[in-house]
Amino acid sequence: MVTTALELPGYRVVRSLGVVRGLTVRSRSIVGNFIGGLHSLFGGNITVYTTLCEQTRAETFQLMVKHARMLGANAIIGMRYDATDVMPGLAEVLCYGTAVIVEDGWAT
Repeated sequence: MVTTALELPGYRVVRSLGVVRGLTVRSRSIVGNFIGGLHSLFGGNITVYTTLCEQTRAETFQLMVKHARMLGANAIIGMRYDATDVMPGLAEVLCYGTAVIVEDGWAT
């Protein structure tokens, strides 16, 4: 379970395992820049960049989940994405959150 919230309704955090993250640095290809440039002439959604962004976010998310599993977590709370330009055409995308162990909050 992964949430951007700081708690999971119906569950209670029994142990916090610390920050987990997934990090990817991506560049745009020459072909991608060419196609993106053509799309920008006509306006609207530039699908080549949208696809690249979605793939990058999915990759960083999976890396974060893998990191949490390695620590023994069964949930991640406070998940966030962050992106930074490293240099022109090169971006770092980070997905992070707090790995936790949760139990059913209704159990006695």
